[in-house]
Amino acid sequence: MPAPQDGPLLDDAAGRLIRPYTVSNGRTRPTGVLDLLSLVMATGSEPQVHLGPEHTVALELCEGPTSVAEVAAHLRLPAVITKILLSDLVDCGAITAHAPAFHDMPTDRSLLEAVLDGLRRQL
Repeated sequence: MPAPQDGPLLDDAAGRLIRPYTVSNGRTRPTGVLDLLSLVMATGSEPQVHLGPEHTVALELCEGPTSVAEVAAHLRLPAVITKILLSDLVDCGAITAHAPAFHDMPTDRSLLEAVLDGLRRQL
């Protein structure tokens, strides 16, 4: 799988050659509800509609369960634009999306403090 930063979409000196709003055809909202933690995964079905190169790269990134946030990071696109691309892929049956599962368990304060301490040590 080619890396999303390779090819004509990005240039080392100039940056992104195509503006994010053109990737989404000027759309500002996805057709479905996707959370940054939603898991998306390819269905194996080929899209029956013509999709842009960003759609193709996004679909390749979804070979296994991947979060919307991870796809956005790999594509180097804003989250809202990535959500629009992924909702297009959901609409044509190329991927499935599952909302994150949140449990009604209270947050473990000691775990959060340990994570915070670890992050502080990294900085």
